[in-house]
Amino acid sequence: MVTIREKIEEIERRSLSPFASLSSQSKGRQRPQKDDEIRTCFMRDRDRIIHSKTFRRLKHKTQVFFSPEGDHYRTRLTHTLEVAQISRTVAKALFLNEDLTEAVALGHDLGHTPFGHAGEMALSPVMVQETGRPFHHNEQSLRVVDFLEREGEGLNLTLEVRDGILHHTGDGAPITLEGKVVRICDRVAYINHDIDDALRAGILKPQDLPQKELKILGHEHGERINTLVRNLIFSSEGQSNIEMDPEVEASMNRMRDFLFETVYLDSYAKAEEKKLGKMLADLFYHFLTHPEELPPEYLPREGELAALGVCDYIAGMTDRYALSVYNDLFLPKSWQIK
Repeated sequence: MVTIREKIEEIERRSLSPFASLSSQSKGRQRPQKDDEIRTCFMRDRDRIIHSKTFRRLKHKTQVFFSPEGDHYRTRLTHTLEVAQISRTVAKALFLNEDLTEAVALGHDLGHTPFGHAGEMALSPVMVQETGRPFHHNEQSLRVVDFLEREGEGLNLTLEVRDGILHHTGDGAPITLEGKVVRICDRVAYINHDIDDALRAGILKPQDLPQKELKILGHEHGERINTLVRNLIFSSEGQSNIEMDPEVEASMNRMRDFLFETVYLDSYAKAEEKKLGKMLADLFYHFLTHPEELPPEYLPREGELAALGVCDYIAGMTDRYALSVYNDLFLPKSWQIK
């Protein structure tokens, strides 16, 4: 009897682009596992990520602005959902594998620290000192799905999803077009929603935005996303690579540089980040010297440095949990008569 999964795989073979990644031709998992009767391997990976504890914690992790007053600023979770939505639109238009694309997009930021990039910049130098390697959130995201979820068993994802997560940023390119879609759409999403949040916060005014780039990309939030998505689709259609028109891509990258100069690194909304960075460094060295206080699942594995377990624990914290742990460890408490 033909299973539902096999019917879906047959639909993929008949309908997807010759450059798409077929579920039936996946390079497999770290550990062999019996196929599901209903879901393809990439559908299962997507579901495992969505149901993971790490994914749920993204709702309480900073995207750019730490603890803003207002309900409409992005968190790491809403950023992830926006990346997934944009990536799926591109994948569908190019007849690529939507399930693989969505799985990579939903998992790409699982390794991000509390307090956004401030947390990453705080952990990186201490990890260099203790292990000789800097902290990179993409590598931590892979570590989450490989080792940390399910009490140390990991999610046992397919190679294609794991590769897309690892290579969504940094050196190297994903091996699949679906992974390449997520890599570009991650940038499309954060550039545009960070402009939106910076305008809402009053850090930027509309007239502050570079007019040359607005003429190319669009003056409104939706218009800019539409320009970038359409350009990515029409430039990649029928091709064996995912790419934008050079002029549009250069404009997008200049807009990113503008955000680094005016928002990410030098704005009054980021004034607290030095304190946050020191706080995470203090937590790191506390647990490094008091490993008995670590939860059991973060104790070092055989052959691993203790610093890796400490990093796993701190990188997995939400903003509010990190503040709570710091408060318990380092701040005085009022004395009460029992």
